[in-house]
Amino acid sequence: MYATTSRSGLVTTSLLTQTVYIVDDEESIRTSLTRLLSAAGIPCQAFRSADEYFEHGPQIAAGCLLLDLSMPGCTGLELQEKLSEAGRILPVIFLTGAGDVPSSVRAMKGGAVDFLTKPVAKAQLLGAIRTAFSRDETARQHQAVQIDLRSRFSRLTPREDQVIRLVARGLLNKQIAAELGTVEKTVKVHRARALAKLEISSVAALVTLLERLDPVPA
Repeated sequence: MYATTSRSGLVTTSLLTQTVYIVDDEESIRTSLTRLLSAAGIPCQAFRSADEYFEHGPQIAAGCLLLDLSMPGCTGLELQEKLSEAGRILPVIFLTGAGDVPSSVRAMKGGAVDFLTKPVAKAQLLGAIRTAFSRDETARQHQAVQIDLRSRFSRLTPREDQVIRLVARGLLNKQIAAELGTVEKTVKVHRARALAKLEISSVAALVTLLERLDPVPA
């Protein structure tokens, strides 16, 4: 499986194999988890430290992270925050031998899927991984939709964008013309061109597209 490039030129990861990225400073834990996941048919890759993953882990990936909470140097929580800041978002499952309530709360607020205590039962771990994979797939499907929508809307001129948003509010062509200080014939031209660029043919479809389009972050 591999990454693809959308019409907008942005890379999507829907064709990447979902993989569990194990980050733990204990070799015995890495070996045990790798064997368990391999036996379950789940692709995995192990790293000795948070810093090693951050520096050498894949920039584009699908699946989830299985992080040890307490590691020398950069901790699991700190790696979670660094990856988020860098835009490298993957669902996170924390493993710890000495977890505490504040750490678990911080982890979950950071978007962690689960917070498991070592030694973790096989069924519990695999269940958490299934949940993480499902969350990852949903997020990537949403991302793919947003990439497609932003690609379509980027084709519009500023005036076409103005017109189409007024159309979506239910204004008639003559009302839009008055709002923008132009003539109805010009509004009709902008409206037709915008719908063609958006690859739709009705106001109902336009409203649906706008409802599905996430606002641009400030």
